[in-house]
Amino acid sequence: MAFLKKQKVFSKKWLIDYSLIVVGSFILASGFVLFITPYKIVPGGVYGISIVLHYLLGTPVGMMALAFDIPLTIIGIKVLGPRFGMKTVVGFVLTAFFNDGITYFYGYQPLVQGDALLSSIFGGLFLGVGLGLIFKSKATSGGSDIIAMIISKYTRLPMGQLMIFVDSTIVLFGLIVFKDWKIPLYSLIVIFISGKVLDTILEGLNYDKVLFIISDKFEEIGHKIIHDLNRGGTLFSGTGMYNHKEKQIIFTVVNRREMAILQEYIHSIDPHAFVTVLNASEILGEGFKSLKSKLES
Repeated sequence: MAFLKKQKVFSKKWLIDYSLIVVGSFILASGFVLFITPYKIVPGGVYGISIVLHYLLGTPVGMMALAFDIPLTIIGIKVLGPRFGMKTVVGFVLTAFFNDGITYFYGYQPLVQGDALLSSIFGGLFLGVGLGLIFKSKATSGGSDIIAMIISKYTRLPMGQLMIFVDSTIVLFGLIVFKDWKIPLYSLIVIFISGKVLDTILEGLNYDKVLFIISDKFEEIGHKIIHDLNRGGTLFSGTGMYNHKEKQIIFTVVNRREMAILQEYIHSIDPHAFVTVLNASEILGEGFKSLKSKLES
């Protein structure tokens, strides 16, 4: 069974995806060379292992990472099927090429001298942006992700937990080799920041709020939502657990400004209303980003 859709070569989508891979790989490699590697920070993944081996054996970081990525990808294809397309291969090859290329011209001196903390912050930023652009093209980072996928297949453990376990093992490896407790602490900062930035790149900055409103004034509130805020919503029935009374519940999605307006209005007509506000990481549908544009982006 094919997991990947083939794209027409040199189509608009093909050009956009491969442009994202090239730019993302360059930013990712820059993060390692300028901020991560000079301070011996070990942010998990094959590059974490490669950085440790670089200081132990003097091997180039990029080429050593490539030496791990290629066999892992081949094993992944044999065990998991064709989930790793040409985009993934291009991504990790370019990252290795850019890493050693930038190192050749720039050297091993950190961009920020004598400040490992600031380098950890900006290293995490660069890694998150680079990975985010690569993932936007529907490619993967390969490497330790494949190890986690293989373990997940045979153990049924969640992928997220396995990736944390794999990366933590690599960070621990760095601690054992370098014998410096500051290194895993800086590494955790990089992993945390890169993860947050990656999520922001993939999901975008979303200020939408999900509201559940329970009020006897549901008709007036619904009118406010539809006619004043120009939003939609869903009305459904519920039963109170304490008094077993029938209640009408409004479900709606608004932005932060609209939420403030709606909360003020609800308070003015029903101070005893029950309002639950949730952060929405992504909203797809009419009035928001369409599912089609999401799949095409």
